[in-house]
Amino acid sequence: MKKHIMLFYLVVSCALWGLAGGNDTLISDTLLTEESGSGDSSLVFVLDIDGAIGTVTADRVIDAVELAEEEMAELLLITMDTPGGFNEAMWSITKAMMNSSVPVAVYVSPYGAKAASAGVYITYAAHIAAMAPGTNIGAAHVIAAGGAEIDSVMMEKIMNDAVASLKAMAERNGRNAEWAEKAARESVSITSKEALKLNVIDLIADDVDTLLAEINGREINTVFGKKVVKTTNPKKVPLEKTFIQSLLDIISSPNIVFILFSLGGMGIVLELYNPGAILPGIVGGICLILAFYGVRTLPINYAGVMLILFSIILFILEIKIVSHGLLTIGGVVSIILGGMMLIDTADPELRVSKSIIISVAVVVGAFVLLAFTLAYKARVSRPTTGAEGLVGETGVVKTKIDRTGYVYLAGELWEAFAEEVIEEGTEIIVEKVENLKMKVKRKF
Repeated sequence: MKKHIMLFYLVVSCALWGLAGGNDTLISDTLLTEESGSGDSSLVFVLDIDGAIGTVTADRVIDAVELAEEEMAELLLITMDTPGGFNEAMWSITKAMMNSSVPVAVYVSPYGAKAASAGVYITYAAHIAAMAPGTNIGAAHVIAAGGAEIDSVMMEKIMNDAVASLKAMAERNGRNAEWAEKAARESVSITSKEALKLNVIDLIADDVDTLLAEINGREINTVFGKKVVKTTNPKKVPLEKTFIQSLLDIISSPNIVFILFSLGGMGIVLELYNPGAILPGIVGGICLILAFYGVRTLPINYAGVMLILFSIILFILEIKIVSHGLLTIGGVVSIILGGMMLIDTADPELRVSKSIIISVAVVVGAFVLLAFTLAYKARVSRPTTGAEGLVGETGVVKTKIDRTGYVYLAGELWEAFAEEVIEEGTEIIVEKVENLKMKVKRKF
């Protein structure tokens, strides 16, 4: 069995390594050669950001900037629709964009998209900022991690730092620094038309092709000085997620991390309830490892992690100790509190969904109670197999019992003894079994 398990691990590891290695490029070499081979065309890399800004997004932007510089692309175009994101990832993105030797354009699209919170900073960091009609930008107010209260002096320091960063980006790219400060201090939001009028963005474009046509010949400031953007006959190359980035993007969701923790705990509990089942233990272990891997991509409150782990311990103890459900109740409370505290941010869109927390807590609690009930019944029930399972059963005396004799019971002939003389044909009841001999008495 151990050899089979080791073989299973080896096969899975090789498969994952192959998938990760086989897709660990943003674009194929063939596509890159085709797109960059023509001397009269401009190479434009296109990166799509859709959703919350996290570590995976930062990695993708940094990789895209490096690739654009290596391939001497004319432009890196980032299409964006985001409700905001985590500060650490946002600062990594803006730093990479501002230090890029290749012009970076941010295009808030499609219709109905928004660049909120962290999206404002990313838009201001771009050399060229554009929006599609019917989009909006704003609400870049600084909030405390975890929603904790911050004294006025510290909040003022954090706010001033954020405003100074936005102003520096605005000054470098010739945009409205006054509105940037309002977006940070007062959480103001504006439409694409208002943004163009207030010089928050450079232009409004209906689509990517229109945008590329309009920015052709535009002069921008890079870390190496002024540069003219040339997008004549642009060859657009989409930058796809690598396998690892796709995997991380899935498991770095706060909801998925919480569910993985819960599934991992259920798997471990089931393995301890039924030792040797193997599969629940393997699945539970994999889920916990993936959960911890996802944790590295999120601003985690480790008090939340400890509460979730504590709930798993309580669920395990429920199976081992008769607490009449108290340990399960404690585990459910711990997993709910842990889920609510897991992500260290006050933005409700970036935290674990309350409906998911309640649903998972109820399912896990019900599962543990079921496992406890089955374990308790198995512990107190009378044996139904083997010699012990014959205690209390009735049979018939086949040969007279005078100290010893034989009885017919459960389709077999057994040697028996009694404290009284019992005649042949009399019905008896088994009192106990000793060394495959039965102590019996008359059935009254």
